[in-house]
Amino acid sequence: MTKLPTLPAKSPQAATEKVAEAIALAIHQHRIVPGTKLGEDELGEIYGVSRTVVRAALQSLAHIRLVEIKRNRGAFVAQPTRAEALEIFEARELLEPRTARSAAANATLEDIALLESHIRDEHNALATADPGRAVHLSGLFHVEIARIAGQVTIAGFVETLIARSSLIIALYWRRESALCEKHAHHALVKAIADGDGDRAADLMRSHLVDLHTALDLRDRSVPARSLKEALGA
Repeated sequence: MTKLPTLPAKSPQAATEKVAEAIALAIHQHRIVPGTKLGEDELGEIYGVSRTVVRAALQSLAHIRLVEIKRNRGAFVAQPTRAEALEIFEARELLEPRTARSAAANATLEDIALLESHIRDEHNALATADPGRAVHLSGLFHVEIARIAGQVTIAGFVETLIARSSLIIALYWRRESALCEKHAHHALVKAIADGDGDRAADLMRSHLVDLHTALDLRDRSVPARSLKEALGA
């Protein structure tokens, strides 16, 4: 990953947003894993920003529960518990069939083309042995369906749940082949393109149940890497 340029002192908000986006992307792509300590000094050096900017970025990520800030210990990539993992996937199984149904009623040709592009990118990531990027792209595919559905409040919930799902997959994934089941997203896009809301909802539900069953929800940890190594600094 290329270092972010040092931003002018007059735009701390812009710098904070860029650093938060970069850290979030690294988490979603599993380059930094749950439990990794996020040192303010080290991140400031990597991104060429002040500790104040880094601290604000970490606070913003803590707000969406990608980061956990522990008193007197600092910030760490969040580690969802088994109970949280179950709740998150159960919530997705309730909400996302609804967004798929609405997307089937609303999708334009441009929307379908964008979803198909997401699938191609996801398959390319798998073909180049980059499962972290594939997981991230898969999450964006689901977020895009929620956007197409036109249900702003539900879409916001879905986006947060998918962000948390990335952490869960990093911790509890046991069946990588579930990522490779290419027919699931293709079939879902076809149902949406055909305007078949019932089929889109059923396919989304079965797809999420399959992802859920690909998790090993025993408590465990994953090995951490140094931030400089993980972020390519």
